[in-house]
Amino acid sequence: MNETDVIVIGGGTGGYSTALRAAALGLDTVLAERGLVGGTCLHRGCVPSKAMLHAAELVDGIAEARERWGVKATVESVDWAALTATRDDIVSRNHRGVEGHLSRAGVRVARGSAELTGARTVRVGSEEFTARRGVVLATGSRPRTLPGLEPDGERIVTSDEALFAPGPPGSVLVLGGGAIGVEYASLHRSLGAEVTVVEAADRLLPLEDADVGRHLARGLRKRGIEVLTGARLLDAGVRHGGVRATVRTARGETVTREAERLLVAVGRVPVTDGLNLAAAGLATDERGFVAPADWSRLETAVPGVHVVGDLLPPPSPGLAHASFAEGLLVAETLAGLATPVLDHAAVPRVTYSGPQTASVGLTEEQARARGVDPVTNTVPLTAVAKGMVHGQGGMVKIVAEPSGPVLGVHLVGPNVSEMIAEGQLVVGWDAEPADVARHIHAHPTLSEAVGEAFLTLAGRGLHQW
Repeated sequence: MNETDVIVIGGGTGGYSTALRAAALGLDTVLAERGLVGGTCLHRGCVPSKAMLHAAELVDGIAEARERWGVKATVESVDWAALTATRDDIVSRNHRGVEGHLSRAGVRVARGSAELTGARTVRVGSEEFTARRGVVLATGSRPRTLPGLEPDGERIVTSDEALFAPGPPGSVLVLGGGAIGVEYASLHRSLGAEVTVVEAADRLLPLEDADVGRHLARGLRKRGIEVLTGARLLDAGVRHGGVRATVRTARGETVTREAERLLVAVGRVPVTDGLNLAAAGLATDERGFVAPADWSRLETAVPGVHVVGDLLPPPSPGLAHASFAEGLLVAETLAGLATPVLDHAAVPRVTYSGPQTASVGLTEEQARARGVDPVTNTVPLTAVAKGMVHGQGGMVKIVAEPSGPVLGVHLVGPNVSEMIAEGQLVVGWDAEPADVARHIHAHPTLSEAVGEAFLTLAGRGLHQW
């Protein structure tokens, strides 16, 4: 039996961040991983998908240069092998970096599937480990599938298979209008595919503010993507070398859509298979999550067993950067440090489509559900000069308490993923509109629209009143 201070099961963003911070605090740490360190985010999700979306932005930029700016340029073709080789190089370099960080920190990586044999004991292959301080569960999630639409890797795919397809499809039907579905719809459209998005809710990104979904749908339709919201899939299957789907639209009409590929993007589910939670006195909830009994410590009802990442139920958003923060919190808790409680509502949320969306804090609907009658202000990005330069539309929306702090910041438009950090600080520090309004935003920038929105709420509107 190998004794150690901390055992982390799962080497994704939540797991390896826990291990790195625990080791930095002087705790003897073992990280168990059955695949590649870095997990879904690094190898099948965030990093490779955003690398490909960057390539897609370059293609879109050439089209804009030709159509708006008189630059006579065209895309001759997309060398899929070269594109994916660059993507894979970025992933590989990041992977080597994580492995190097773990090695230098003195984290022992135990390769293989981990199984709990008790509250503080874990078996990895033929080795048994005992944790003096605690065990951290960080086994992540996988794409949700639907009965009758099991992925075949060719015609019916999830985000895992779509990312590593041998080439881009000429047409794709995306089932699900959440962040993953919208990003893949945007990517495939940029690469020339005909795209239809089917979402059962009445708007895209149904967990975001209603105005975000409305502006995003407008931007996608402007790019030629068919967006069917409030729509229900009646039937779908492989037909004649492609897929055919029957959909009931929001108007009650029954329509048929055919495509080369059907992408199922209806969410993700926690991974606990083989973990043997019962041996530690644990069980999942009805949705498959492992819920903490103490959210301030992310500790389960079994003392010394903590959870980070996609195994956590809401309000944890299941995002990589939230997992980093959760890993830091748990490592510092295990080291005996007093750590601030993590406010999951203050975690920024970004969709890297074209246009992008970025939000932090409460939506207008969420504020009202909490009994607040919020004040809001919306500024279109085309109201500022830089927004006109980009020509992609979009908006800034602020949600605040009357005579009180800002509750939410919501952005749609080009590069807003790089603008949300300001909103994160505003919401996280309970700033009021007047606190932000006294700070000058550079002109001409897209962030100038953020400044304008706060100026108006503070009663000092310049271009908006």
